[in-house]
Amino acid sequence: MATQRKNIGGEPALLATGHATFHWILQSFAVVLPEVQAAIGLSSVGAAGIMSARELASGLIALPGGVVVDILKRYWGLLLAGCVGLGGIGSLALGVSPVYALLLLGIGIVAASHSIWHLAASASLSYHFSDRRGTALAIHGVGGGIGDVAGPLATGALLAFLSWRGLLSIYAVPPFFLAFIALWAIRNIGRDDDSAEPATSPTMALRVELTQRLLRSPVLWGLTVVRGLRAMTIVSLVTVLTLYLSNELGMSTGWRGFHIALLIVAGIAAKPVAGLLSDRFGRKQVMIPGLLWSCLATLALVAFDQGISLTVVIALLGMFLYPDQPILTATVFDVVGRDVASTGLGVITCLAFLMSATSAVAAGGIYQTMGWAATMYYIAALFALAAIIFAILPLSRTVATPNS
Repeated sequence: MATQRKNIGGEPALLATGHATFHWILQSFAVVLPEVQAAIGLSSVGAAGIMSARELASGLIALPGGVVVDILKRYWGLLLAGCVGLGGIGSLALGVSPVYALLLLGIGIVAASHSIWHLAASASLSYHFSDRRGTALAIHGVGGGIGDVAGPLATGALLAFLSWRGLLSIYAVPPFFLAFIALWAIRNIGRDDDSAEPATSPTMALRVELTQRLLRSPVLWGLTVVRGLRAMTIVSLVTVLTLYLSNELGMSTGWRGFHIALLIVAGIAAKPVAGLLSDRFGRKQVMIPGLLWSCLATLALVAFDQGISLTVVIALLGMFLYPDQPILTATVFDVVGRDVASTGLGVITCLAFLMSATSAVAAGGIYQTMGWAATMYYIAALFALAAIIFAILPLSRTVATPNS
């Protein structure tokens, strides 16, 4: 059995810091996307293609990554440290890139290392805090939210003094320091206690059997579609909103960074609240109203597409745009046996990112050919479909345990 930590404190805080680092880099790149577009001479579809590459890299690594994370449970600390160090290498590649191909490589490295980080961090929190899973994962999500907010704000302001290449190169430094800290501070994550004893692990034959049982579960595939639809909405919204604020409203880099941050900041306080409520009252009772709220707020962007009204609607949309992710992850761990928890999350994450990779380009194409309103209708429809599917999923039993 996993050791239950008495307090949600040190380990989740450090994991949240690593999460913030990844999101700082990824959301900062979204802010500089118009500068990248101008420097490389890209169309809206070409710019969106970089964001699609990010989603594709995250997805392709998630499927084998989930299996590896389950097998290497005793080495989760080393794995997490290596991931954050790779994130710094990816940011450096973005900063020095003179051509489109290196941009794709750099964003791919950051995204892939973030994907593995997320699998290992989420699995460790679920493993050690299974009775407060939604709350612990929400704290981890708050870290990502802080990075999502601070990154765009800092980047928008610093672009007045630094080039986008210089800025992304500077952002490569903190992950290396954090990697060294992680080597010491979370070295025992995944172990059954704070000694050096490794956590127990099922045999390979049992692991294969549980994975096969997992892949036959309709619930797993339903959650995959919901997570994929959610990922499609976010990458489409962030990509097109950035281009819209720059190309059509002519916003400065500072104001553009402010609005991207605003999309996220409203959800920071809501994340732990939503996680706690989902632990207490149920995942559906929180997820379904939240998805419908996001759908309506996206539709409101059609009517309120400029000025202070646009700013207000972006803030309202952000109230549940990101707080739903920890709840979805907690739902996966609720229904997936702990021995193949990362494998299940890896399957869902892989397919969800593959879905979102197509959505960034699709949204860029809709925006380029049909305009802002049509793109918002597309995103709102994705939110509505996710709410419907989640509502009908049976989430009452675990689908892959030795006794299931």
